[in-house]
Amino acid sequence: MTLIEDFGLVMRAGGVALVLDLGENGLPAVVHWGADSGALDPSAYRALLETGVLPVGASEVDVPVRISILPEHARGWMGRPGVSGSRAGAAWSPLWRVTGVTLDGVPLAGASARTVVDHGSGTLVVTAADADARLSLTLTVELSEAGIVRTRADLQNLGAEAYQLNDLMLCLPTPAIASEVLDFAGRWAGERAPQRRTLTVGAHRREGRRGRTGLDAATILSVGTPGFGFAHGEVWGVHTAWSGNHVHQVERVLSGEQLLGGGELLLPGEVRLAQGEHYESPWVYGIYGAGLDDAARRMHRHLRARTQHPRSPRPVTLNVWEAVYFDHDEDTLVDLAERAAAIGIERFVLDDGWFGARRSDRAGLGDWTVSADVWPNGLHPLVDRVRDLGMRFGLWFEPEMVNPDSDLARSHPEWIMSTGGRLPVESRNQQVLNLGIPEAYAHVRDAMCAILAEYDIAYIKWDHNRDLVDAGTAPFGRAGVHEQTLAFYRLVDEIKSRYPGLEIESCSSGGGRVDLGVLERTDRIWVSDNNDPVDRQQTNRWTTQLVPPELMGAHIASGASHTTNRLHALSFRAITALFGHLGVEWDLRQASAAELAELEAWIRFHKEHRELLHSGELVRLDHPDASLAVNGVVAADGSAGLFAFVSLARSSVASPGRIRLPGLDAGERYRVEPVLVGGVPHGADPAPWWEAGPLESTGAALAAIGVVMPALRPEQAVLLRAVRVDGAVADAVAEPGGAAA
Repeated sequence: MTLIEDFGLVMRAGGVALVLDLGENGLPAVVHWGADSGALDPSAYRALLETGVLPVGASEVDVPVRISILPEHARGWMGRPGVSGSRAGAAWSPLWRVTGVTLDGVPLAGASARTVVDHGSGTLVVTAADADARLSLTLTVELSEAGIVRTRADLQNLGAEAYQLNDLMLCLPTPAIASEVLDFAGRWAGERAPQRRTLTVGAHRREGRRGRTGLDAATILSVGTPGFGFAHGEVWGVHTAWSGNHVHQVERVLSGEQLLGGGELLLPGEVRLAQGEHYESPWVYGIYGAGLDDAARRMHRHLRARTQHPRSPRPVTLNVWEAVYFDHDEDTLVDLAERAAAIGIERFVLDDGWFGARRSDRAGLGDWTVSADVWPNGLHPLVDRVRDLGMRFGLWFEPEMVNPDSDLARSHPEWIMSTGGRLPVESRNQQVLNLGIPEAYAHVRDAMCAILAEYDIAYIKWDHNRDLVDAGTAPFGRAGVHEQTLAFYRLVDEIKSRYPGLEIESCSSGGGRVDLGVLERTDRIWVSDNNDPVDRQQTNRWTTQLVPPELMGAHIASGASHTTNRLHALSFRAITALFGHLGVEWDLRQASAAELAELEAWIRFHKEHRELLHSGELVRLDHPDASLAVNGVVAADGSAGLFAFVSLARSSVASPGRIRLPGLDAGERYRVEPVLVGGVPHGADPAPWWEAGPLESTGAALAAIGVVMPALRPEQAVLLRAVRVDGAVADAVAEPGGAAA
């Protein structure tokens, strides 16, 4: 086949352009990734290509370095190479030559010189080989209709000798103006804490070595123009869609190039390819936006377009963990179910403690049979009552873990992950069950399926409560995190295929397994074990940078927080949880009649506005006062919006002043009023403007000028609802903070 020697591809969708150079029979190199400036004819493409060549510096290689999506050391790239590995020390620096190119399945070959294809969203597949290294490669590059880029590589060993792969990282370039880095840190009950720094020469590399995504995961590593925020600046981000060990990296080299990259972090010897064997990398996502909100909305639109994305209304959930913990009792739990149904809850979830000898976290994990001591009649009385009440039933599992004090561990100690000759240090009194062993995998699958076959279970809360340490496979102790991650994916896929309609939540000590690899297979993520609304304001706020609200578990907890012991008004707890997949984590037996009535009203409000909350466009306000937060959602058609005005702490000034409400249609007119389900928050002083009735104003005025909000006491919130006034003339401007003009 005659291959293209001088060829460009422009992919454009969702306001984003990805311009690729496919010339010289090399792997695709990115000429531009960012805002879409329109179609490029051959001369414009050529100008873009030629003006993008950096000068050759002193004491550098004599030709400009061509940097592909899989950067090659053999072409002069002196940063971290895209592929690192060897065949017993040889074949360590592959030089790829393209052997085939398809665009949306159609071959591209024999194109004339200076050909440029202007395309919309689509999928580019490039095959390449290095005959000397005896390796072949398939590289996939996609641009979705939402403007999200994702890439994946498949590496095959063609040689007779084994090839050990050490690292494979896919990269996308960013311009030099992207000089500030944002990623996330975190811990248990404090996930996705933002951190910023200036990008300098060298690599800012975030490694996840926990065997799961991690409570401290970078999640998205972004670079942007200095001071970029929710609504200003430009931002480029990378996300590795993998639930095991992984890497996010940005690297800037002396010549001025900087690359965002991601991939799986492989432990020594984890991927050793025999002749003909393949390694398929995780998807690595590239996310561009004119501000963080634009990037997040693009990610949300991408996820919502998936065929497997939940389409039915997300059921309001009661999880009983903070109500009963391990103290299971049939009468108590039936009582809780009846109280839940009475206030409009739609799903009842029985958490840890229903199986084996699991009366605490010290024993029984791995023995997935209903405890006859606690449930002499099985779970049938509870499940049947839940179903009779019109609710769905959910059940907690932790399939990848085992207590040493369990029948399973005593019967099969060889199924515990270890490096051989010793057990790993315990965490939460448990070890990791090696699902990479076929017999262990089959045992867990069959035990779970036996429960799912016996009971009418609509939902699994799938937990994973410890990091993987010394995670090897008996008897030799070879590193096994890679195989464990793949086995977890297979187990979820197999169970879902056997039980269509079953929904699964990804939980991992709270928000320790939040990534797009797990979200390819699950229907919800548990954001954090911390339901304290002050902390959840930040955790929810930053989790939405990747995950749309309808996939984020957000629960109204009891008045005294389980994790912090702080006391909060129900309105504050409810407003915080509204902007997610709503649930309740509260011993309803301890709630007063007034609290139950207010909780019922909040649940009813959520249901009435669930479609907006779970399909709207995210908005978050940049505000210099860290004691305040404003976030909301606006309907895609601009018909309505919901905004939370939150006082997190005592401000250094007496009044918050005007608060802008962004995202509404500039030329439309809106009626704005508070939602006071629980009454006016304490400290709303002076008397707020809404005492005179709703105001009317244009979307432009609300976004550019805003409304004056009352000075709330710390840890209070007000919910504002904006509804388009149909048929109104939009040329009159209301006086913000007062009556309509």
